Amino acid sequence: MIDFAYLSKGLNALARAHHMSSMAGHLGASLVAGYFVGEQRPNLDQTVYEGIEGDLDRVIDGESVFGRRMSKNSELADSELFAPFPRQKADPSLIDGIAEELLSNVGEARQSGHNVIFASLSIKALKEHPDLATPAVIDGIRKLIALFDNEHPGSGYYGSEKGRISGSKIILSETDGVPDYESIEGMALVVVNELLNQDAKVHQVGYGGLVHIVNHAAAIVDLKKYGYQELAGQAVRSHRQHFRLWKSLPNVADEMGPVKVSSFTPHKAAYWTSGDVPYDRALLTHRVKTMFGFEELCKAVDEDPKEEQAYDKLRYLM
Repeated sequence: MIDFAYLSKGLNALARAHHMSSMAGHLGASLVAGYFVGEQRPNLDQTVYEGIEGDLDRVIDGESVFGRRMSKNSELADSELFAPFPRQKADPSLIDGIAEELLSNVGEARQSGHNVIFASLSIKALKEHPDLATPAVIDGIRKLIALFDNEHPGSGYYGSEKGRISGSKIILSETDGVPDYESIEGMALVVVNELLNQDAKVHQVGYGGLVHIVNHAAAIVDLKKYGYQELAGQAVRSHRQHFRLWKSLPNVADEMGPVKVSSFTPHKAAYWTSGDVPYDRALLTHRVKTMFGFEELCKAVDEDPKEEQAYDKLRYLM
């Protein structure tokens, strides 16, 4: 299992992230997701839990690219985001305010779905542990989600000639072949099928990659689970926009080489003991979120054989 302290520290960091930037939400979100991996899979090898906690400790210590390194004008150090707030009486009735804040920006893809991801993880944590739902924490998280009101969908790399382009400037074709999913079940099946079709020879860069396609979808699954069905329905439509933008990316394997594929999934002890655990600029905060997100996503897919095959394909994201 993962130490419960990571959950409360993660919520504190989500609540303070608005002092840095919308993307600083990555730090707290990784701790929340990491804690819940332990609840999802309580019987993993202890080495896996130690590996996850090692990732989370690195985030707290300031190794994430999304903290002060990105927000150089911030007066807070990364480690200060995780400090406890002054004691307050919890008020679970305020949790709905996070969903209300998300309503203002859920209609379109925002920063590769991070508005939905951060809001959904916060709601899950607070619904499951309402004693942590203090006014200070919820107010801070609302301020974080509000930062996405004017954010663009993210950006993608369209090859050496075109370079990186904001998704707000991409005109999507209605004949792009992306399934016209409108339900959570339809969305989940499309994403799982995309995982199944991963090929190291196809290298696309941008919009958060398939990591964020998975985590964005998982966040929507949880919004419905915790009672926000109408909000989840709106989020499905913005997820499809996100997915279509990602599918619009060219294969740049000739330029950047094939996708690097791990020998093991991170749920295996061998992943953490291989001596080859990657710590690139973004994976530190995304590894555990994707472990968590994949499990949540699969709850909406009633096809066990596909789940097992897609689970193995997580190696392409790690």
